[in-house]
Amino acid sequence: MKKLIIGIFLLLFSFTSVLAQTLPQEEYLKGKIVDVGTDDGSTKYSIEIFEGSLKDQTIEYIHNSELSDKDIEYEKGDKVVVSYNEIEGEGPVFMITDYWRVSSLNFLLILFLVLAIIIAGKKAIYSFAGMLLSFVVIFSLILPGILKGQDPVLIAILGSLLIIPITFYLSHGFNKKTTVAVLGTVVALVVTGLLSYLFIEFANLNGYASEEVMFLGGESFNIKGILLAGFIIGALGVLDDITISQSAIVFELADVNKDMGFLELFLRSMRVGKDHIASMINTLVLVYAGAALPLLLLFVSDNRDALEILNMEMMATEVVRTLVGSIGLILAVPVTTVIAAGLLKKKTI
Repeated sequence: MKKLIIGIFLLLFSFTSVLAQTLPQEEYLKGKIVDVGTDDGSTKYSIEIFEGSLKDQTIEYIHNSELSDKDIEYEKGDKVVVSYNEIEGEGPVFMITDYWRVSSLNFLLILFLVLAIIIAGKKAIYSFAGMLLSFVVIFSLILPGILKGQDPVLIAILGSLLIIPITFYLSHGFNKKTTVAVLGTVVALVVTGLLSYLFIEFANLNGYASEEVMFLGGESFNIKGILLAGFIIGALGVLDDITISQSAIVFELADVNKDMGFLELFLRSMRVGKDHIASMINTLVLVYAGAALPLLLLFVSDNRDALEILNMEMMATEVVRTLVGSIGLILAVPVTTVIAAGLLKKKTI
């Protein structure tokens, strides 16, 4: 276990070093505001740098609200990110770009890890290792592959086929129950991918619903493929829970009553699975609703007809994403149940 964790962190460290070499010339410093004043109607900030090439130096930044559309009022003691450029003939140019939030994020991460380990024990540690490896796959395979112009869908599928066994077996152990969940997830993911492809085409979604995509450049990237890849990876995140749970249900029922045949085991397991489906669909809808809350606000505040707003690509994309993901979840239950029951009961009655 110790070797596994050390290996993961070494891999992450080496990968981070590679990314660092590709950073642009503009540098982002981290600093703390030590004084706030005014200068001809503008706000003057004195910032003590604690990370970056100007570490331990104090810089001055004057913010003119008339020349900026970002009117956040920073206060003394705030930790901020400062962009730093050396412009020939002008000297150093500084600008506060955002708050430095890593300290609060680290605290939240530690709280999450401590609670998970206290309650779930070793399983939480293995699950966290799987999560780290998932990030390694995403940042070292999927994203670089897409940036190089490779097919986003193919890269997402290959990445998913790596993530599924890694996360499942690390979190739940090497056993038949986990293998059934892996097989059920792969089948449901394939169906979800096919449905995503069909309805992206059928609904004429071009992938430009989010503002972030505009910065990628449509000529350099397969934007529609990126949209489909996002659907696949998003579905993968929720299939884990439902397939492993359903597999566990079948194995537990079979262990309680070893005389049950295939059909009885399947039907009894599906009774529990139906409740799981109902709760997971509701959960999935709420998750997507939370992520798309600004769109929902637009929906209720816009004066246009409701169907016209629903027809907008950014709304239609979320609808397709939610429904396709829900269909994948629904199918994952009977598929996983059939595989598990068939593995445990060779007879059909």
